[in-house]
Amino acid sequence: MNRFTRISLFGVGLVAGIAVLPASAQVYNNTATATFTVNLIIQSDCTIAANPLSFGTSGVLDTNVDAETTVSVTCSNTTPYNIGLNEGNVTGSTVANRLLAGTTGGNTGTTVAYQLYQDAARATVWGNTQPTDTLSGVGTGTAQTIPVYGRVPPQTTPTADTYQSTVTATVFF
Repeated sequence: MNRFTRISLFGVGLVAGIAVLPASAQVYNNTATATFTVNLIIQSDCTIAANPLSFGTSGVLDTNVDAETTVSVTCSNTTPYNIGLNEGNVTGSTVANRLLAGTTGGNTGTTVAYQLYQDAARATVWGNTQPTDTLSGVGTGTAQTIPVYGRVPPQTTPTADTYQSTVTATVFF
């Protein structure tokens, strides 16, 4: 056997009884460094989500029918915002006089009055005009859940049907 015979055992070679490491396992003593910047630009931003509001099932509308739901706003931390609720999509509906319309053919012109409020006492009507009747807040960087209070006041009870409207919730920031 030649005294320079190389035997490989798991990537380590032996030359004349001396271990030889493969080039990938070499250890170096000198170093050099560099730095680099990592960044992310956070801009003022908000998102909004809304849950349905159901007044449930009623017979005669001779007393207030109250219900509540929530909207969820997520804004960048410290971003000021206003939340507005429009009048809904029923013809003739305004923020001051919101209407639900019948959904059965031939009854779509029949309406039920209702209102949306910012407070549980149902004293502050919730509208869509900044800063007159919107609700203001400041973002925290996480979702903020805000209650919406609704009321169907006593009124002449219309034909039995499902009455509805689609309200748009907007976050201004």
